[in-house]
Amino acid sequence: MPTSVPTKDFDYNVRQEIIVTTSMSKATEWGLDVLWITGTLIPRKTEWDSAWAAYQDPMARTPLITKHKQTARKNYEPCLRQLIRMLESNPHVTEDDLTGMGIAVSSGNRRPSPPPTTFPDCTIDTSVIRRLSIHFRDHGSLSRAKPHGVHGIEIRWAILSVPPADVSELTNSSFDTHSPFTLDFTERQRGQIIWFCMRWENSTGQKGPWGEIQNAIIP
Repeated sequence: MPTSVPTKDFDYNVRQEIIVTTSMSKATEWGLDVLWITGTLIPRKTEWDSAWAAYQDPMARTPLITKHKQTARKNYEPCLRQLIRMLESNPHVTEDDLTGMGIAVSSGNRRPSPPPTTFPDCTIDTSVIRRLSIHFRDHGSLSRAKPHGVHGIEIRWAILSVPPADVSELTNSSFDTHSPFTLDFTERQRGQIIWFCMRWENSTGQKGPWGEIQNAIIP
């Protein structure tokens, strides 16, 4: 059975910080019990953080400080394990999310990420000659965060003199996980029109719907 709580205090301290910080930043997105986190988990984490900080100076370390550290971990660890169980059973938390927090994933116990249902919007930066930087985000969203369960975008593009009738006419294909997606061109290609279209893809390769076919002039 895989474990997500290290035995050694140093490793435990690093892991708990990643898990709790990530959970707090995504509490709304994942639908976590914020009242339990702030009212029960965080006070015990604070106690651990203080005790662990005091324990770091071997010259000042006393048996009382050591005992305080041990007690703080004893009080905190059950809450941390409870949070991990909440994350493991949460359908909004993907296998990639768990792995990113260092939480071991048991084979067959995770639900696959669903196929994306939305498509990317984008803004085009043409401030650098012979380069297009395509900044993408979820349709209608003000946040730069990718939709839940999404790994990146597939982008299809082509330089065409007339508008394409279908995405299949965009013969070049690329994949990117972080905005912006950048394309570089030659001097001879400046002033031509590039047409492109994007769609989200999850961690298992399932794809969402294509967005609108858009265009830009190569600077």
